[in-house]
Amino acid sequence: MEILVTFDENYRLPFKVMVSSLVNNNPEVKEMTIYLVHRSISTATLKELTAYCEFLGITLIDIKVDSTLFKDAPITKRYPQEMYYRLLAPNLLPKHVEKILYLDPDILIINSLRKLWELDLREATFAAAAHTGMTEIANNFNRLRLGTKHDYYNSGIILMDLVKARELIKAEDIFNYVSDNSKALVLPDQDVFNALYGKETLAIPDELWNYDVRNYSNYLLRSKGEDTLGWVIQHTSILHFCGSNKPWQTFYTNSFGALYKHYMAITSRNEEQVALLSI
Repeated sequence: MEILVTFDENYRLPFKVMVSSLVNNNPEVKEMTIYLVHRSISTATLKELTAYCEFLGITLIDIKVDSTLFKDAPITKRYPQEMYYRLLAPNLLPKHVEKILYLDPDILIINSLRKLWELDLREATFAAAAHTGMTEIANNFNRLRLGTKHDYYNSGIILMDLVKARELIKAEDIFNYVSDNSKALVLPDQDVFNALYGKETLAIPDELWNYDVRNYSNYLLRSKGEDTLGWVIQHTSILHFCGSNKPWQTFYTNSFGALYKHYMAITSRNEEQVALLSI
């Protein structure tokens, strides 16, 4: 299994927690490689993350992005260079990598990812989930705003066919779209993904592969009471802690926060073992 992540120094701990949950709940995966695309993570932090991944049996490969690749890109405080990384991942990753699963670092993996990894994309280039439902009005608004007909996909979890994506994705298309629509973009990279590549995306169920923990009541309502907490623990594979409030913060109050703290404790114990091995 090959995983893609992009983050900065501030997400060092969440990445470790995500990786801990990934390994704990995918014991059948014998070989796993994580590609970290970044601009300026320090050598010391990379060494720390590499040691942690090695302890869990994962190969971590860091790819430091050459800023000259973005000399023609619209770069501002709102549109930093990093926002383009997952969109341009097919052109940043090694050519021998033919399929990748992009994962945001603010997630927990609580069941196997095998079915997602082995998903037949058919004619699609990507697979992603939309956070929609019977009480969700934002989906229709986003379709109108971006001029699309498909649901509005969350770009936090994306399965990518890199062979197809390398033919499809052109940096100038992305840069031009951002330049032409900068005032209309709300979530810039996610908006660009939907506008340019949404029609090339296979929809997957968010309640399984990209569960927005803020919307427990919505999931319960649209499932007519079936998707209880117990159902989620048994069936959902990826919990996504969307929004500005994050579960590693001290006063996080979402119901799924306790589960996240459990994996934080596992991560802390792992870190202690890694430290002992380095002595």
